[in-house]
Amino acid sequence: MKKLLIGALCAAAILPAVASAAYPDRPIDLVVPYAPGGTADSLARLIALHLGQKLHQSVVVENKSGASGMIGEAYVAHAKPDGYTVLYDATPLAINPALHKMSFDPAKDLMPLTLVSVTPNILVVPVSSKLKSVADVVKTAKAEPGKLTFTSGGTGTVQFMAGELFRQGWGIDMLHVPYKSGGPAIMATVAGQVNMMFTNISSSLALVKQGKLRALAITSPKRSPLLPDTPTVAESGLAGYQVYEWNGVLVPKDTPEAVAQQLQASIREVLQEPDVKAKFDSLGADIVASTPEDFQKYLAGEFSKWANVVSKAHIAVQ
Repeated sequence: MKKLLIGALCAAAILPAVASAAYPDRPIDLVVPYAPGGTADSLARLIALHLGQKLHQSVVVENKSGASGMIGEAYVAHAKPDGYTVLYDATPLAINPALHKMSFDPAKDLMPLTLVSVTPNILVVPVSSKLKSVADVVKTAKAEPGKLTFTSGGTGTVQFMAGELFRQGWGIDMLHVPYKSGGPAIMATVAGQVNMMFTNISSSLALVKQGKLRALAITSPKRSPLLPDTPTVAESGLAGYQVYEWNGVLVPKDTPEAVAQQLQASIREVLQEPDVKAKFDSLGADIVASTPEDFQKYLAGEFSKWANVVSKAHIAVQ
């Protein structure tokens, strides 16, 4: 009887380890808080496909768009922390707290797993524009305050925030002309209806190559091999300027450490696969595949940067 009791206790002790080792034993939902078809969505689907193969389990992309990503973000933040509801998010996660009252705290209610990639924006103007450089933009804006226009897919978007950070950095006055989304804003720039736009390189590189837009500067610290002749904003005179549209993976807080580690390690392996790297390269996205600690530090910097921009300009979203 004593031997049976000891055996039972030993079996009970190893059950949690066995259960943990079985993860994942059902499909994983990879929540993208944006509409299908965008850059984040397409990259998430590529990662989901390879991650499913690596984990021998289906990884299903679920788009929960709306409210600048906050609907999908809140869904994950409030989900059961078991590793079966995962968030594939982007820069708006770091901007939203400065602009909106949220039902969760992204810095506390989400656990960063890995910064997947960073993609710079480029400052573009119509090909017919007399603006040939950042220096031209600054000189013109100072000579005629409020006359130059910059566009975006709406107040609070990365495109808008990049423009506002640029405006604040130079101490110049420019007029923001918002559109309902990034696509119409880019087309308005092509048509010369606005003077300039900070747009994701993935969305506008082809238009630059086709001669429909002129790139004046890129928002990364270093030049891009896709546009080697385009200087950075920093080297154009605005030291320290840096804006990325990043992608990263997070899970609800209190997700078991072993599960989080397994997910993070698997995603990092996926990001090293040749066809995955080729897809990111084609979009001008630099793969990072960071540790959770480094991603958390990066997020802290992003939260602080955008909060400062919003506070300084007294930006309010209607």
